[in-house]
Amino acid sequence: MYSQMNMPQKRLSKEAVKVWIISEMIMNLIGFMIIGVLLYLDYFFSWQEWIGWILIAIVVISVLGTVWSFINPLLRYKNWRYDIDEEFLQLKSGVLYEKHELVPMTKIQSVATKQGPILRKYELYSISIETMGSSHTIPVLSKDIAIKLRNQVAHYAKIKEVES
Repeated sequence: MYSQMNMPQKRLSKEAVKVWIISEMIMNLIGFMIIGVLLYLDYFFSWQEWIGWILIAIVVISVLGTVWSFINPLLRYKNWRYDIDEEFLQLKSGVLYEKHELVPMTKIQSVATKQGPILRKYELYSISIETMGSSHTIPVLSKDIAIKLRNQVAHYAKIKEVES
């Protein structure tokens, strides 16, 4: 029926780590600003003592989260793979829990490229693949690869639709 499937081999752009770290740092900065405002309000209004202890615990957890936000992108990049052929789109990701998805071309309904402000700065794109019941994303690809992959998925999905 189906031939032996090889594990996906294609990698994301090397800029993925930088993009993910920048995104994480922006989120961490916003989080620390909110915590800073809450600590100031706790000091200014002399809230209950337990509120101050909770805020200190949140600061400690946030600092640990900030350290993790430098390690996680490296691990994500190392483990993220994708591949495409006429039958399937394969996606493999996961740091602690590995996830390997096979998306049949016959089930793909739409494919699109996306680009936020950080991706735009590095001329990178993400690809969004929609099926009837789910959505899949291949993050952080160079412009040429993203457009080529988007067109290839659209082509394979259309061919399979016509053959059915």
